[in-house]
Amino acid sequence: MSGNRGGHSGPGPIYSFAITWALLSIFLPMYNLFGLLVALAAGCGAAFLAGRRSAKKSAEREQAAREKAEREQAERQQAKQKEQAPQPPKKSYGPEIDPILEEGNRALAEMGRLYMSIKDPEVRVKINELMRITDKITQDAIADPADIPQIKKFLNYYLPTTIKLLNAYDRMSAQGIQGENLDKSMKNINEMLDAAIEAFKKRLDSLFANQALDIETDIEVMNTMLAREGLSGDKDFEV
Repeated sequence: MSGNRGGHSGPGPIYSFAITWALLSIFLPMYNLFGLLVALAAGCGAAFLAGRRSAKKSAEREQAAREKAEREQAERQQAKQKEQAPQPPKKSYGPEIDPILEEGNRALAEMGRLYMSIKDPEVRVKINELMRITDKITQDAIADPADIPQIKKFLNYYLPTTIKLLNAYDRMSAQGIQGENLDKSMKNINEMLDAAIEAFKKRLDSLFANQALDIETDIEVMNTMLAREGLSGDKDFEV
């Protein structure tokens, strides 16, 4: 039987027939042939219409289910094609520079996670500054490969040690309690971050020593050539 079962709305054919027959039996003389025939015809008509409605709703549900299945299949197919599609090759800067950039990106990702996890706004400001300087230091490997030894030293010790301490701060702050040892350790790490920022800035500045020397050399050569050609005017370029 259909009825309201399975989400059907309205009575099913059998229920429609029975309801129509019961209603007509109130008004028609069911003890004679005419009443019986009228009730039978009306009941069959109601059952037929109910069956049509039920079949229509069933067909609509089946169509909706097919369309949903087709959409899901298309989405899965698109996702699969996207996974299988060849990815554009990552730009390579060479066997010395690529590992530095990869390590820098991993460190930035970890510091980004810590930034989101740690709730202290003061510490988050310091993490953001450390990330900004770290990115500039690692990107300098592209601009001046001669700085790679200094950058590797930064990546191998100073940066991972700073991240290690930030992780310790994150774990302690997540305890949600106060205590002499916890408070002292967190205070020491917070103060260390100021020192780390200054150290990172000095490391970044030191990476520009070669470029500064090159600039000074270029200026000296330019001044010499201008003086030789009588084009220097009253004074040379300042070095």
